[in-house]
Amino acid sequence: MPCLFFAEKCSGEFMTVNKIRKRDGSIVDFDKEKITNAIFKAAQSVGGSDKEESARVAEKVVEYINAKFKEDYIPTVEEVQDLVEKALIETGHATTAKSYILYRHRKNVEREMKTALGVKDDLKLPLNAVQVLERRYLLKDEEGKIIETPSELFRRVASYLASNERSYEADDATVKHYAEAFFEIMTKFEFLPNSPTLMNAGTELGQLAACFVLPVEDDIEQIFESVKHQAIIHKTGGGTGFCFSYLRPKGDFVKSTAGIASGPISFMSAFDNATNVIKQGGKRRGANMATMHIWHPDIEEFITMKQTPGVMENFNVSVMVDDNFMNAVEANGDYELLNPRNQEPIRTVNARSLFKLIAYSAWKCAEPGLLFIDEINRHNPTPKDPIHATNPCGEVPMPDYGSCNLGSINLVKFVDLDWSKTDWKKKVNWDRLRYVVRVAFQFLDNVIDMNKYPIQQIRDKTLQSRRIGLGVMGFAKMLFRMGIRYDSELGYEVGEGIMKFIQDEARKMSHELGRARGSFPDFKESPLSEQFDAMRNSTCTSIAPTGSISMIADSSSGIEPVFALSFLKTVRAGQYYYCDDIFERVLKVRGLYSQELMQKVMEEGSIQHMDEIPDDVKDVFRVSYDMSPEAHVNMQAAFQKNVDLAVSKTINMPAEATVEDVEAVYLQAWKMGCKGITIYRDSSRQEQVLHVGKKAKTKIVEEDKVKILQTAKSK
Repeated sequence: MPCLFFAEKCSGEFMTVNKIRKRDGSIVDFDKEKITNAIFKAAQSVGGSDKEESARVAEKVVEYINAKFKEDYIPTVEEVQDLVEKALIETGHATTAKSYILYRHRKNVEREMKTALGVKDDLKLPLNAVQVLERRYLLKDEEGKIIETPSELFRRVASYLASNERSYEADDATVKHYAEAFFEIMTKFEFLPNSPTLMNAGTELGQLAACFVLPVEDDIEQIFESVKHQAIIHKTGGGTGFCFSYLRPKGDFVKSTAGIASGPISFMSAFDNATNVIKQGGKRRGANMATMHIWHPDIEEFITMKQTPGVMENFNVSVMVDDNFMNAVEANGDYELLNPRNQEPIRTVNARSLFKLIAYSAWKCAEPGLLFIDEINRHNPTPKDPIHATNPCGEVPMPDYGSCNLGSINLVKFVDLDWSKTDWKKKVNWDRLRYVVRVAFQFLDNVIDMNKYPIQQIRDKTLQSRRIGLGVMGFAKMLFRMGIRYDSELGYEVGEGIMKFIQDEARKMSHELGRARGSFPDFKESPLSEQFDAMRNSTCTSIAPTGSISMIADSSSGIEPVFALSFLKTVRAGQYYYCDDIFERVLKVRGLYSQELMQKVMEEGSIQHMDEIPDDVKDVFRVSYDMSPEAHVNMQAAFQKNVDLAVSKTINMPAEATVEDVEAVYLQAWKMGCKGITIYRDSSRQEQVLHVGKKAKTKIVEEDKVKILQTAKSK
């Protein structure tokens, strides 16, 4: 229900009042149609469907305006909204009036909370988005006061990245053109870059990449050099990945001291402790990924260490399994564990037993994940640098000292609400999607040039390969708008087809940039040189989880299904309440909407067992735990077919899932060509990112609101 901004004429009569004063003091034209739409939305929220009646009530509002205000008076939005309430009540629409009044009250509370946060919301964003921006992204002065608006944030980022065009002999007009193009796709929320770019572009810090991999060698000086580099990266806003496979196992001989080694897990603690005392960019706590090859003699300790609460809390952990191990699992064969110091066998284990240990630990505490390391290196575009680690969420496998900047296209922006049986390809605005892919890709390539790298080794390695990870968010909401079930053959087809289009267009853009600006220096040694005569970037695509940026864009995360139609989401920036807007809109269009129904959905999250919801609506609005784990893997594999790097996705499993169920999805993911897999069994951790249930939501949302308002009063 929008604010009421108006233009000059209605029904062929000259208006006594022909201007309106907005809340920010600006004056715009009067437009009666805006009143009609606002009334109709209020009517829809209580089951109404007669837009002609809304227009008749709007005519009554116009009469009141003409009668109350003099010709030279410019009424405020609030004064006109008061008359809308009066007209609704006096024309017998008390229920609609109540809905309209409640809407006004909710929006007033949101404006009050935004003011309390110190944010001037010049983009009219949802409160959840404003809260995330305030806590992490908007620039602040030394006293913690916000000094930019949301649009100024995007202007800062766009202008800084566009200035790179001057490095390629662009004139001022061209630079301005790109600045406007970058600004447009971000403020329309068609595309957003990773968090460090939003935080740091155009600032003194200037570190714009999200993902880094650092080496961990079997050398005490080098280990603590990487601890130092980790601290520097976290301070500038990045996340780090490490492979601990090449540290000698616990109890191994150390020649230099004539002692014995403490093992890789003990050294992990140094990285974990360093993370505890540093927040990334001063805005979020550092994140790490630890990997270990399945052949390491300390692999059992690595697999099980996070079963103990509080251990390595700043690390995600993943086991790198090779094809030989997976084949041995299927054959119930043996597998040798090797000393990384000399590659000599230490002992032999039953592969299936070790595989079951991994599955049991993931079943119990959601870790470790698996990385299919042979599949990763088969698609390594710079094979002279083998890959042994990834960024914290697993979507960017990289060699040591690698970095990658990410960005995500918001797919829901390229379709309208259309549940017809038309071919899905006809529902997508391909021309606009192509344009946004191209502009976003040039944006991300400019990030590589403009980034202020935290250490020289990372700068050198990054410029050698110029990795980019352009991905997507809003896929689940896109399917909602198209009326397509997520866990269906058609859903998988849409995922594969959309990503192929993005991959093809991104590669075309990288090819063009390679011809115009030069290929990445390692291009001639890359398999890409067999397909192209030039390529600017060694990788073009990756699917990130998009936790915070999807909240800013008011969209769904990455390629994940919607977790619930109404839920509380906990992220590092805070806790936020969500209710799916497309679901609400469909209910209103179908005449099914009621406050009682929404309350029930709020409490249950899923609608699959609600008799009052039609089957076709249930079929589309399925949430994460309505789907089988196999369906989650199917969708991950569908996207992975057209992604250069990897896909970050959680395979959600119900609380009653078994260890054998976990083993089954691991095997499925390996056979379908996924590069990694992470499972989460409901309730396997004490703290969950997403929660469904009335009591938890209501309590925390109300506490959050009170806290914001109290903070404002104390300033």
